[in-house]
Parts: sequence; structure tokens; C-alpha cells
Amino acid sequence: MDSKICVVIPTYNEAENLSEIVTKILSLELPFLRLIIVDDSSPDGTGDIADSIAKAHPGRIRVLHRLMKNGIGPAYVDGFKAALTMKPDIIVQMDADLSHPPEAIPSMLNWFKTADVVIGSRYIEGGGVDPRWRWTRRMLSRCGNVYARKIAGVLVRDASSGFKAFRRQVIESLSLESIKCKGFGFQAEVTMACQMLGHNVVEHPIHFIDRRKGASKISWGIVWEALWRLPFIRIRSLTTPQKKGSLLKP
Repeated sequence: MDSKICVVIPTYNEAENLSEIVTKILSLELPFLRLIIVDDSSPDGTGDIADSIAKAHPGRIRVLHRLMKNGIGPAYVDGFKAALTMKPDIIVQMDADLSHPPEAIPSMLNWFKTADVVIGSRYIEGGGVDPRWRWTRRMLSRCGNVYARKIAGVLVRDASSGFKAFRRQVIESLSLESIKCKGFGFQAEVTMACQMLGHNVVEHPIHFIDRRKGASKISWGIVWEALWRLPFIRIRSLTTPQKKGSLLKP
């Protein structure tokens, strides 16, 4: 595929994973691929590692250093803004912990013949999760997605997926400053915004791999934020005129 691709990866204490995920992404047969790493002043030296990797790949990697840990949502917003300055055709977002398989990116890109947004989904046919994933995290993910569908009105099966690809025009159409969730609720909020704007959304099956190195960043504070913010997303959707879009089936 000859499209210009920009991958945005937020990091916080991912020193053990960053080199591997970057190597995997850059090894894809995508000649027009650029990478933006957004580091939240990681105390483990992730930002320094990112700078070293960028120096080794001049022109292909940009590193954004944020002053403090402020949540994955604001990190993605800053990354999206930086990506837009590069004028890519497609913007991809994914985690740094190797839970999202980079090798799925080319097949996700094939959907852009018809779709505007492609979500890497664990919960449709062909998708799945690592059997090593703890039952508590598995239950939290399942319940969170049901909550996002029922309460926030998100139409996709994997509303909390952080592995997404967008046409550049989709990101340009979003009011990034109005996105309030800082934790994983950000994922549902962005998907809902895309629905409201009439963008065509498709889920592509992926196999989610539990992190093998480093610690999870999820906390009960992040869960609580999603619980109380998502109902307001639904209210906003019911009071805002929506453009006609569609949810495409794989």
C-alpha cells in the first residue's frame, strides 16, 4: 500500500518494550511509514531510549516529551496533532506494550477502500485474547465494553480497543479539545465521536497479547472516570444532530 502512514504510540515506563515495538513496526513493508512516540516523562528512561531510536532512524521517528504523566487520552491528542502536521493519509494508534500486533496493520489498511475508521477488535469472530490474561482484567474488559455499548451507545463490539486506524480527514474532523477522558474511556469517546460525525467504522479481528514486560497502567481511578463520563457522552449524542454513517461488518 502506497499511502502515507503515521503511527502514534504513547509511552510511560515502557523502556523494556519500546525498542522491540519500534523494530516490529519499521520492519513492515510500508515504505511511507512514520512514527510518533509520545512520552509522559517516564522515570525509567523511556524518553531517552526514544530519542536514541529516533537518532538511529532520521526522518522516520519523532519524539514528543510531555512534562508529566497526564493520561493516555491527552497523550493521544498531542500525538494526533503532531501527526496532522505530517499530512499522512492514515493515522494509526497503538499501545507500546506489544499487546497490539504490528503485523495486523497492513491488513487493517486494506479496509480503507470502504471504511473511514478501522478498529482492531478482540471481540468479533476471528479475534481473541491471550489465555494468560488474568480473569480480573478479562472480566473488566468485557463488562466495560458492554457498559460502553449500553450506556454510551457505542456500536462496536470492542469499544475499549486502543488499536485503531483513521483516515487523516477523520482526525481533522474531530474536536480534539472537547475529548475529556484521560484513561481507557478515551477509546470509547473517540469512537462515539466518529459515529456522531457519520464516519464509516469497521472492526478488524486481532489477537490481543498480554504484556510480558513492564506494569499495566490501569487503575481504579481510570475505571471510575470511564463509568461517570460515558453517560455524558450518550447524552451528548442524543442532543447533537448526527450525520448519517455506518458500521461496516468484516
